[in-house]
Amino acid sequence: MPEETSRPIRLSRRGFLQTAGAGVAGAGMLLAEGASQPVAAKLDTEFNGQLIEGAGGVKLYVERAGSLSKPPILFIHGFSQCRLSWDPQFTSDLAAKFYVVRMDIRGHGASDKPPDLAAYQNGKNWADDVDAVIRTFRLKRPVLVGWSYGGFIISDYVRHYGQQGIGGINFVDAATEIGSDEAARMLGPEFLPLFPGLLSDNAVDSMAALQSFVRMLTHEPVPARDFYFYLGFNAAVPAYVRQGLAQRKLDNTDVLKSLTVPVLITQGREDKIVLPAAADHIARQVPNAKRATYVQCGHAPFLEVAQQYNQDLAEFVEAARPRQG
Repeated sequence: MPEETSRPIRLSRRGFLQTAGAGVAGAGMLLAEGASQPVAAKLDTEFNGQLIEGAGGVKLYVERAGSLSKPPILFIHGFSQCRLSWDPQFTSDLAAKFYVVRMDIRGHGASDKPPDLAAYQNGKNWADDVDAVIRTFRLKRPVLVGWSYGGFIISDYVRHYGQQGIGGINFVDAATEIGSDEAARMLGPEFLPLFPGLLSDNAVDSMAALQSFVRMLTHEPVPARDFYFYLGFNAAVPAYVRQGLAQRKLDNTDVLKSLTVPVLITQGREDKIVLPAAADHIARQVPNAKRATYVQCGHAPFLEVAQQYNQDLAEFVEAARPRQG
């Protein structure tokens, strides 16, 4: 596995946009009808998806592709995003090699959005949500892939459930610390000023901040259709959800130091949201972790350099398979 990739490999967006459009249409039906389980079938498009029950009865929307007999990968998206972020993986040959599963975390996408901020601040809730997906879909020692805020969620899971149920972890431009000066220094100086707008209940302020945030996800500008697609599912997240996520205070150094499962740290060198310093922090706590650093790449390597990322992830999962016996 390369330590560094110097030439980004761009993914064709045709299939990405086709599946994304279908998913957005399905999510729209869920929001419009305001129902729960009966709408799940309408959300099924190219992938097999359904609503399941997470912590506190919160309904989580989960999709999967591939064969249950293959090694499982559970993809966990980041702050204000949704499962459709992982389309470049679900429309690739990863779905033929592995059993790929992706969830809309609570408050996002087609999952429930409880109005109580405490629903997003209790680490046990996040851990129980991940456990519910693993149990419901019978994932045998899955590799957990956590993008950005997904680093907190994976840490919550390990803190409450340990490592015995997973085969490995891929931290993707991930943060694991929040609520301290040290943690703030691992976030981009251009990103931090966006927080008042991202957390605002004022629609104008919120949309302005979200547009800047979405532009910041990638090192190079994306086509307009991709930009507004991402902006759409970011805007579908209520401001109170982002408030709940941002108000947590976490020091997961002890969790990182405890890790014995294989770990891959993926980082875009030009990330302006979660700085490479965050990847360095994880690496210091997990000295045996493997690293894949992509130059000319920002916060979303699974989109920006999708082919190389998919190859590196596949190699990592295959290498972790003996631990899943």
